[in-house]
Amino acid sequence: MKNILKIFALSLLFISAFSCKKDSDKNEKETVTKKPVAENYNISILLDLSDRISLEKNPNPTMEYYQRDLGYIKSVSEAFTQHLKSKRIRQIDDKMQLFFNPEPKDPEINSISQKLKIAIDKNNASKDLLNSINSNYSARSSKIYESALKDNNFIGSDIWSFFDTKVKDQCIETGDRNILVILTDGYMYYDSTIMKEANRTTFITPDFIRKNGLNTKDWEKKFQNGDFGFIRAGDDLSNLEVLVLGINPAKSNPYEEKVIKAYWTKWFSEMKVKHFEIKNADLPSNMEKIIRDFIVQNH
Repeated sequence: MKNILKIFALSLLFISAFSCKKDSDKNEKETVTKKPVAENYNISILLDLSDRISLEKNPNPTMEYYQRDLGYIKSVSEAFTQHLKSKRIRQIDDKMQLFFNPEPKDPEINSISQKLKIAIDKNNASKDLLNSINSNYSARSSKIYESALKDNNFIGSDIWSFFDTKVKDQCIETGDRNILVILTDGYMYYDSTIMKEANRTTFITPDFIRKNGLNTKDWEKKFQNGDFGFIRAGDDLSNLEVLVLGINPAKSNPYEEKVIKAYWTKWFSEMKVKHFEIKNADLPSNMEKIIRDFIVQNH
């Protein structure tokens, strides 16, 4: 009798183990065959064509700031192309565009920028088109900077107003992964957009930082207690990711970089930006991986 019970128990154990293995194989098979939904990228690049790129006012013997910008744009373009090539043709429905605010008066610059607004889907995607994106973006963006430097009449950059009136309409598509790359030194100032509400402003300059005592070791305490920061330019940007490149603080204040980043961080956080990073004006070779990781791997 004991032998019979032992055989019965072993049989049950074998059946149970076989059943579990079958279920495990089934689950594993389902996991392997189920593919993630391919994301559509909507990438926007906002250029700050103010005198920060001036060869006379802000020269840099290591690498001029406009050349750094061009390196960053090249890395963004390459990351976008890498994303496209990872998708099946029928899945492609992606965009990349370039903005200024305000628009330069030079009609040639505006014409070039229009050619840098590209939309690729299953109807026009081809190997030749994908392979031409990087070279076209590099050549055309280079012409924009050449024209701006030649003109030498820097009209400034109204980043605050861009967020206030254009970001939602021009940089955010429902269902897409929306990424905005801003090339700027971190300062904001535009003559036609000067507003102040207590210690909140639409601008930040080295002079403003100094006059408000944000250039001492106690800057953070004053920043928080005085509620310094940018005036909010939107309430819900939760479907937007922002990468700021090119922060270039004045060397006269050792706390300048921290103050600038505190302003931008507070602004993005209050506007509920989904994810953001703020990076200094490093050499493009040092920024390439950071840009690629933000665009391609940051999900």
